Amino acid sequence: MKAAILVESKKPLVVANVDLPKKLEYGQVLVKIFYSGICGAQVNEEIDAAKGPDKFLPHLLGHEGSGVVEKIGDGVSTVKPGDHVVLHWRKSKGIQSGTPKYLWNGKRVNAGWITTFNEKAIVSENRLTVIPKDFDMRTAALFGCAVTTGFGVVNNDAKIKIGQSVLIFGVGGVGLNIVQATSMVSAYPIVGVDLHENKINMGKKFGLTHGLIADSNDLNNKIYNIIGSKGADISIETTGIPKVIEQAYELTASDGKTILVGVPNDKISIYSLPLHFEKILTGSHGGDAVPNIDIPRYIRLINQKKMTLENIITHEFNLKEINSAIDLLRSGKAGRIIIKMN
Repeated sequence: MKAAILVESKKPLVVANVDLPKKLEYGQVLVKIFYSGICGAQVNEEIDAAKGPDKFLPHLLGHEGSGVVEKIGDGVSTVKPGDHVVLHWRKSKGIQSGTPKYLWNGKRVNAGWITTFNEKAIVSENRLTVIPKDFDMRTAALFGCAVTTGFGVVNNDAKIKIGQSVLIFGVGGVGLNIVQATSMVSAYPIVGVDLHENKINMGKKFGLTHGLIADSNDLNNKIYNIIGSKGADISIETTGIPKVIEQAYELTASDGKTILVGVPNDKISIYSLPLHFEKILTGSHGGDAVPNIDIPRYIRLINQKKMTLENIITHEFNLKEINSAIDLLRSGKAGRIIIKMN
């Protein structure tokens, strides 16, 4: 099968033939991948090595996708051959298997419990959720991370109340879902900050009431003029850039909450005294999502037109073009980018 391999950090992925193991281990599932999303966090943290040197090279990547189950290993009970599934990095029902042992030119290629930058993947049972066969597979790929993380941040981490003011830094694939979920719970105002005007415009289609360009003059005062001098009830930071994290925290009210979705690549400096009283600073781990519970709920909402994922996907590439897709993502000019496998 064809797969995109991270051979060296900060270098293009290598698209090559990779051999599947001859036998599935206990709890493993063989899935034919139809679509894979590209998550900015994985590009930043793993391909661009923001968290430091990669100890597992060479290895496969991708943690949100959709596909069809081809074969199941011993012990698997939640999926069967022919099922349409979402592949997600958050744990769900089922067995957590061992990680697969792929070969590239006769040598081991490392992989986690889920990878999606490959035509077929051996996935741990607890990283799969069955979806209806008539649901759009292209859209379904977003449930692997962008949707479950974005909506989970609002529902589980922020616990936003009606009428609370919300400030969102970074309006990309996850950020757009945060915007939509925030709008659905009737927060106001919902202020989005991004470097790119096209993302601000996209955000307004999903519920932003105000949009600001990140490098505009006197940004903090512009934000205070919208949300009030006390600061935002909830600030959500998705970029992982230390100075932006510090800014988000500063703009949060003394009794408000700052939630870090993006993973910082360096230390941050904040005034911590308010944390001893009512101010909260917390990190999010995938929105604390529970995929087997959350995904069916989102499908119901979409089918009833109470939620939309239309236009979040802005570009589609094939696997051979994956490095061009990653470069486009780095440019900040795209929403969610999808890789079509077949």
